[in-house]
Amino acid sequence: MYKNLIVGCGLSGSVIARLLAENGEKVLVIDKKDHIAGNIYDYTDVNGICIHKYGSHIFHTNNEKVWKFINKFADFNTYMHKVIAFIDGIETTIPFNLNTLYDVFPKSLALRLEEKLLSAFEYNTKVPILEFQKQEDKDLKFLSDYVYKKIFLHYTAKQWGKTPEEIDGSVTSRVPVYISRDDRYFQDKYQGIPLKGYTELIKNMLDHPDINVQLKTALKDLQSADTELFKKFDRIFCTCSIDEFFNYKYGELPYRSVNFKFETHNCEYYQTNAVINYPCNYDFTRIHEYKYYLGDKSDKTVIAKEYSEFFERGKNERYYPIENNENRLLYEKYKKEIPQKVYFLGRLGDYKYYDMDKAIERALTLFEEIK
Repeated sequence: MYKNLIVGCGLSGSVIARLLAENGEKVLVIDKKDHIAGNIYDYTDVNGICIHKYGSHIFHTNNEKVWKFINKFADFNTYMHKVIAFIDGIETTIPFNLNTLYDVFPKSLALRLEEKLLSAFEYNTKVPILEFQKQEDKDLKFLSDYVYKKIFLHYTAKQWGKTPEEIDGSVTSRVPVYISRDDRYFQDKYQGIPLKGYTELIKNMLDHPDINVQLKTALKDLQSADTELFKKFDRIFCTCSIDEFFNYKYGELPYRSVNFKFETHNCEYYQTNAVINYPCNYDFTRIHEYKYYLGDKSDKTVIAKEYSEFFERGKNERYYPIENNENRLLYEKYKKEIPQKVYFLGRLGDYKYYDMDKAIERALTLFEEIK
């Protein structure tokens, strides 16, 4: 009956499901969770506030094709994300930029540092923190040490459980020094939050007569009920973890997970911004306050304190692949064993730290390849 089986109805699985259905193919989508939308799942709570259950998700992209595709299923607001960090008792924007200089340093020192930064680097460029450390000028060396210790070192240790030097460059490059006065966290052309939430977006994407969704259903559940399962589908798309698919025959791929502690407070706002990072204070990495994203009105507010931890089977969720050479080699070992007509995609399937737009782009590209 179904030509395609898709394991996982988060963003990657839902995009490929919609593309296949629009191509006239019947699709069965399964997910072990009890809800659609995977880790971008959100819901409106009793206070009328849209809560991102698995952490804040801000859509941003420079890819016009991706933007046009996603806008077929939701209208977006014009929210542009800013992140505040609590540094030496001061709230200031990150990535560390020219404005940050004047927040944390005396004006005379900030002026001197700004002049030297503009002499050493092009304006509106981002310098990865580990690259920025390679400074010989005394003042810039001081600045690089300050940014490394106050913003990067302790936050990275909390978030990844490793030193910055142990983390892949694709991850450390996400925390640059920005030679600019642009306070936005992202500089992409298209940015925003779906006006009715991400769950509604995914619901609209899966709303097609040739798509059937079964929740609380894992791939192993279907396999145990039907030993000839794989022969029944022309293609199988897996957004699950590749090591789990192969029953961990070569060992586990490591991931970081996240634990959110939700709190409701009897005040209009708890903090001054949607996200405030705490690089050097507390055990949590940051606090999310969800009212800011869609401008929800309530005399109460909901926050989530975010604690990073290692993924453990049966205890928590996989969030972030820990990308390095050793783990990539293990992934490639599994990849060589992928059967014909089986495709992997998404953060877990590809073992890559995808932003949402990159996950969509990957699904669009895969569809063109197999179409």
